[in-house]
Amino acid sequence: MKWKILEDRIFTVIIIIFSISSMVPLFLILFQILKNGLGTITWDLFTKLPEPPGEMGGGVLNSILGTLMLIILAGIFVIPMGILTGIYLSEVQNRFTGYIRILINILQGLPSIVVGIIAYIWVVKPIGAFSAISGGVALGLIMLPQVIKSTEESLKLLPVTLKEASYSLGVGYARTIIKVALPACFGGIASGVLLSISRIAGETAPLLFTAFGNPYLNVNPVMPVDALPLTIFNYAMSPYDSWHRIAWGASQVLIILILGLNILVRILGKRWKIRF
Repeated sequence: MKWKILEDRIFTVIIIIFSISSMVPLFLILFQILKNGLGTITWDLFTKLPEPPGEMGGGVLNSILGTLMLIILAGIFVIPMGILTGIYLSEVQNRFTGYIRILINILQGLPSIVVGIIAYIWVVKPIGAFSAISGGVALGLIMLPQVIKSTEESLKLLPVTLKEASYSLGVGYARTIIKVALPACFGGIASGVLLSISRIAGETAPLLFTAFGNPYLNVNPVMPVDALPLTIFNYAMSPYDSWHRIAWGASQVLIILILGLNILVRILGKRWKIRF
């Protein structure tokens, strides 16, 4: 018995050590970004466009608006499709749904750069130009598995008696799903959507083949747009110190955006937690 207790404590210490070791690189990265990025957070960073290479000043207004545009387009393409697919998978059990789950797992495991190449073949080549739409399609493909799984799992958590009570009152199947089931698991679905948005907000590789980047302010979805990850990628590799400072500031803005989305997920999870 003493050996078992000692063994348990040894493994507990080992797990704690490995857990802390895995967190150290993350905190070092965050510290480096905070150290170099806090000094560059100014009003001009949010309200001005990039300056020519080598000149001081400028901002990332085009990248912030481009990121928001890409997220909105990805959501428009994917959220309705993902919710409907999640409803189908939770309500129907046959061989076809098994194939769909396999395809979803394959899509979730694809590297983001491969997704960007797929979007390039599907959208960019037929149109003949880079655009925000193609970037939204690429990011939407990355979002899709998370939205489907969050919807399916949230609906499976609902007790069967909830829908049976609706049927007993004479409510039809479709209205029961729309008016009873979906509102009851709104928190789980919304959390999955926000988590998928926080993931695509930092994706760079798919945008290299689709949105491409644009140093000017653009809100036209059929034209190339910039995004925060693209700005960080391009400015970090430049030889100009002024662009390096803007890259640190853009990294800070991106981290704040992703952190805010994750905090919102926590709030939604507690506010609309399924309790039966």
